Amino acid sequence: MITEKIVLYRNLADDGILKGLLGLFEEGHSAKEASELCGRLVEVSDRLGFTGNLFQVYLSYLLVNDENSFSCACEMGDSPGGTSERLALNDFEAVYEIFKTDPGILDKKYGLGLFGLLKDYRVEDRGTKTFNERIRNRILDLSKQLASAGNAGEALEALKIFYGEYGVGSFGLNKAFRIAEKGSGGFDIVPITRIAHVNLSDLVGYEDAKKKLTDNTEAFVAGRKANNCLLFGDAGTGKSSSVKGIMNAYYDRGLRLIEVYRHQFRYLNDLVARIKNRNYRFIIYMDDLSFEDSETEYKYLKALIEGGLERKPDNILIYATSNRRHLIHENFRDKLDRREDDDIHESDTVQEKLSLYNRFGVTIYFGRPSPKDFREI
Repeated sequence: MITEKIVLYRNLADDGILKGLLGLFEEGHSAKEASELCGRLVEVSDRLGFTGNLFQVYLSYLLVNDENSFSCACEMGDSPGGTSERLALNDFEAVYEIFKTDPGILDKKYGLGLFGLLKDYRVEDRGTKTFNERIRNRILDLSKQLASAGNAGEALEALKIFYGEYGVGSFGLNKAFRIAEKGSGGFDIVPITRIAHVNLSDLVGYEDAKKKLTDNTEAFVAGRKANNCLLFGDAGTGKSSSVKGIMNAYYDRGLRLIEVYRHQFRYLNDLVARIKNRNYRFIIYMDDLSFEDSETEYKYLKALIEGGLERKPDNILIYATSNRRHLIHENFRDKLDRREDDDIHESDTVQEKLSLYNRFGVTIYFGRPSPKDFREI
């Protein structure tokens, strides 16, 4: 099989649909198997919103999602050169051969009239559940560029440009992510595909608050010093919407947002380890953050913000929203000179609870609007 020649892009050989389609060109398969694979390709393409030559578009989709040493180097803006570049070109000799293969040949081989239809597949444009229209169109455009390339070298150059502009894999194609816990332990970082397209201009008023948030994010994206940020204040005043607006405004400059829930804080160190060497700026986002007196998850967050022996990477910030200014619930008894549990260091108890708030270098207040502001809204 052609994929046996591939070294860096060896994940292509593990894709079930591509492996099955390429296997159809060899002997030992039935017309039923061919029609089933055709159906699987159409099903996936419909879900992703693909049109045109599905054989080529699907291969382009696999290429932009293949995270290997070559594609990740291109994402970082480096020109791999040397042996890595030669290995990638070797791979693309095989990939280009696959790309130029006419799926209509399978119709003659198996007596079907299906695969020829996939060379110019058209459907009513209903959008897509997996990618938004902008991302889908990027993959379609890349497919056309690869198809028009005169040889494998030209095709590889087109893909290198794509990696440099948009990145590779899930981080390159999506704005926001969440942690999905595995049943066997651990977690995956999965994209959030249905995102509210909120702009900061949609939020009426709060100009000072929005400017403070924008200035901090602008510095972060530009590679300058920036701070962790806490947006606090009354409910329904636009704290979460402001973070979504920031995400939409700076996506094209490499900003990505990962939402983490309070019960997932034990994964924070592992999450940082996975994203610290990627060529993106990540905001770890915590919505409606607060802790009751008996909850200790905040200590994971404190440890991340403070840093241990390893300092927090420069490409990661924490943005949190809360209706509380002091994120950890305090009891009045915390401030008494004498407590029932005989905590002789009661001031340490209070300071422990206030210290998390003090770890956010930028705090932004979103207050209840005045009657005048409310009328304007």
